[in-house]
Amino acid sequence: MYPRKQYLDQLIRKKDNGRVKIITGLRRCGKSVLLFQIYRDYLLNEGTAPAQIIGLALDTLNNAKYRNPIELDKYIRGQITDSSKRYYVFIDEIQFVSEIQNPYVDDPAAKLGFIDVVLGLMQIPNADIYVTGSNSKMLSSDILTQFRDRGDEIRVHPLSFAE
Repeated sequence: MYPRKQYLDQLIRKKDNGRVKIITGLRRCGKSVLLFQIYRDYLLNEGTAPAQIIGLALDTLNNAKYRNPIELDKYIRGQITDSSKRYYVFIDEIQFVSEIQNPYVDDPAAKLGFIDVVLGLMQIPNADIYVTGSNSKMLSSDILTQFRDRGDEIRVHPLSFAE
């Protein structure tokens, strides 16, 4: 596995900055490997306990129930059990989260989706949030606007000639 140092350094610089880290890029360019292997290994080597790293890949069938934004939010909040510890939340392929009718509002136009989940999780003081995505919705220039200027995008490219 190639270490992708330039992207790892970007993640390290943005670590614990209070903003969601949005890792975007073409399909199969290494977003998941960067987050779930390279960055996870960095955190573990720095002393983070494995239980403090909450990872969820939404493109797998066994995690299909977490494509519901309410279930996703409930699951992640249930994993953050100790307010004295820092948790790192990795959500892979966030665009798989469905947009659903808000069950708490009578307005049929009121919807809930991944933006609501991420903005809500950002309110947890001891959580650092990282998401990956690869479809046109995640690659649009409006992605940071959707997070109301509370996000940092890290655009991952396929291996370069230099790499």
